[in-house]
Amino acid sequence: MKTIDLVYFNFGGGHRSAALALQAVIREQHRPWQVRLINLVEVLDPKNSFRKFTGIAPEAIYNKRLERGWTYGLATELKLLHGMIRFSHANVVSRLLEHWSSTRPDLVVSLVPNFNKALCESVAAALGEVPFVTVMTDMADYPPNFWIEAGQSQYLVCGTQHAATQARLAGYTAENIRLTSGMILRPAFYREPVFNRDVECRKLGLDPQQPIGIVLFGGHGSTQMLSIAKTLADVQLILLCGHNSTLQVQLEGLETPAKHVVIGFTSDIELYMRLGEFLIGKPGPGSLSEAVQLGLPVITFNNKSTMPQERYNATWVRESGVGLVVPSVRSIRSAVMKMIQNLPEFRKAVGQIDNRAVFEVTDIFEQLLNQTQPHAEFDCLADASLTA
Repeated sequence: MKTIDLVYFNFGGGHRSAALALQAVIREQHRPWQVRLINLVEVLDPKNSFRKFTGIAPEAIYNKRLERGWTYGLATELKLLHGMIRFSHANVVSRLLEHWSSTRPDLVVSLVPNFNKALCESVAAALGEVPFVTVMTDMADYPPNFWIEAGQSQYLVCGTQHAATQARLAGYTAENIRLTSGMILRPAFYREPVFNRDVECRKLGLDPQQPIGIVLFGGHGSTQMLSIAKTLADVQLILLCGHNSTLQVQLEGLETPAKHVVIGFTSDIELYMRLGEFLIGKPGPGSLSEAVQLGLPVITFNNKSTMPQERYNATWVRESGVGLVVPSVRSIRSAVMKMIQNLPEFRKAVGQIDNRAVFEVTDIFEQLLNQTQPHAEFDCLADASLTA
């Protein structure tokens, strides 16, 4: 049985979610592979030294900033982070080299940005012909040295044509680029609902005949949800707070003329999303893709506080016609009114997107595992424009 290592970390929720989605699909497809989820932070800091010294896990700092909306200036901080990563590159490669030498996977898959130069070099040094593939969990790269490492001998899975073009411009050949039809989603988003929407809405005190908005800002919520709830006090909302229990309590304390359903962390988020008619949230690649998969048009934001790697996502929303992009919460009421008035048009655009990425990626894994040479040519999933 061949072994696939899926490398993730918990900075935000998308990387781990993608790893779990791939693991679940591989299990459901009865693929003859052993899948191991590898937390990169644990490999690089096996003694948990950072947390012992600071009292907090490194990913917790990042996630707390997401909760409070402290994302302004991340582009500058990212440059500093890349400088630190380059400075510690040799040490990072050494730790990874030791890990791969002892675990001996048959395929290494990165679902994380920033560290792919070190991951690629360590896999090549420790495992020789074992293929290394980066699966982007963002719709676009934020160069340099974020997802796409120029001059690297690796495979790159891109969820948008824009990302594939970025890879080609960075020097990747068509043989090393794989273009999928979207972002990786959990299998649950592809299953037919087994409940009656009207009944479930009424159980929550919602009127299924009136518009219902879903408010979602990732797995750690955001204080912006409070402003949205106050601004849309007369609109039915389901507010999904994720792990942000403080936000949940604050939202539950609001008195609004329209019913607002406040939900904390849930593993069945798609069930609540199926009750809505549109989504309001940050332009995260996961939440946008989940909404579109379930037929929901989106209202999202693009401003100086938008995380740099997510800014292209607002462009994608506009260009694909699946929703509206506003500069701030102050514009949210007019956007919601426009969304409600034009729901059929937005739903038509949403219906034209057919995202099968999670299944396409497992096919890519099979192709890579069946190779006898690390860079043998095989059928590319990318469209003809990649070879033009």
